[in-house]
Amino acid sequence: MLAIARLSARRLIRLVIRRLISWLPRKQRFRILRSFVDCNLAPTPRLVLKIAETKEELEACFKVLHDAYVDSGFMEPHPSGMRVTVYHALPTTTTLCALFDGQVVGTISLIRESALGVPLQKIFDLSSVRQKKGQIAEVSALAVHRKFRHKGGVVLFPLMKFMYEYCTTFFDTRHLVIAVNPRHIEMYESFLFFQRLSANVVDNYDFVNGAPAIGATLDLREAPGIFRKHYSSKPPHRNLYAYFTEVKLPNIKFPNRRFFTTNDPVLTPELLDYFFNIRTNTLDNLSDRKKFLLHTIYDLPAYKAVLPSIQEVKGNAEIRRHQRFSVKCPARIVVHSDSRGASEMPIVVVEVSLNGFKAWARRPLPLDMWCDTVIQLGRSDVSRLISMPVRDKSDGGEMGYYGFKLKEADTAWRKFVSALYKSTIYSDLETPTRFMQ
Repeated sequence: MLAIARLSARRLIRLVIRRLISWLPRKQRFRILRSFVDCNLAPTPRLVLKIAETKEELEACFKVLHDAYVDSGFMEPHPSGMRVTVYHALPTTTTLCALFDGQVVGTISLIRESALGVPLQKIFDLSSVRQKKGQIAEVSALAVHRKFRHKGGVVLFPLMKFMYEYCTTFFDTRHLVIAVNPRHIEMYESFLFFQRLSANVVDNYDFVNGAPAIGATLDLREAPGIFRKHYSSKPPHRNLYAYFTEVKLPNIKFPNRRFFTTNDPVLTPELLDYFFNIRTNTLDNLSDRKKFLLHTIYDLPAYKAVLPSIQEVKGNAEIRRHQRFSVKCPARIVVHSDSRGASEMPIVVVEVSLNGFKAWARRPLPLDMWCDTVIQLGRSDVSRLISMPVRDKSDGGEMGYYGFKLKEADTAWRKFVSALYKSTIYSDLETPTRFMQ
């Protein structure tokens, strides 16, 4: 009884403090809120942060999320005891988890914009974010287990750090966007300097059971400078700038990638079937358009067997195939000219096929000329090709993007492309030779 009384007293004190702070002017209020930051620079090794990739880890994440959303009124209890959405079924969504003594105690999902967009674009205008270029990812499905919700940032801060490092280092993401309940928005604004997408609150957001929501965004390219300005003079345990950009936590287990891919799909056909057909009816409830888009993403026979059937597409229009793996491979081309000799230009390969690729170049490239091309496919995989820029899309809204065709693919390129097309999950890419015909 005494312990319960002490816990109730602490909660009452926190409530009173929050109420007093809420009456202060915004600038002063945010300064005080930032003073509450308390990061553990050496968390216990009992805490591990990683990508949720096994059936058990994913199920535990979806259960922690379900319980948190039910407790907050963001969803009605589901018979499965899980919260699962179609966005969790996409290879461009990564679910991060925090485990304590091997049990999932926190989770967050990063939904990078794809064929299905992101959830909040239904109610918030992202045009101002898209004007700045760069990949967009929605921070969604953040939840902490009941046992750890009132223990400060024991789980939350390491999970946020993992999210930041994953997005800036592995996920090729520049812009984070969020749709959160009004009572939580000031945490993101004061601690992380998210900027609101709109001054207005959306009164009814159906993605969270009709609860009100506020949209906000953070430019990860600008964030370090902002964090440095506001946190660099703080003590180490309150210095979020150093915590996010300099401190290394051995608790974080990053994915082991052979190639320079920028996403980490984990759903095998069996896992897709288990979570989205057997335990929930998520796939059956999709619109025809979304069902069709899933077929363009998961176009291997094993996936076709678990995806919902679709109607024949009318007409002969070519439907764009959505790749399961995205890439960002540094490369260089050497252009030979009779008048200027040889000139080397850096490019970044972002899409691949057996006979060509799409790349971004900072400077204009000459069209219809064969070029010596060296592409760094991964840490130790290099492809040497002869390629030709054949399509300049700088006038079509994609400044700096070019299509290339290959004169001939070398062995490294064939292994790389074959693995990307035939692999199901990111760990398959470790042994690409087995996908060669």
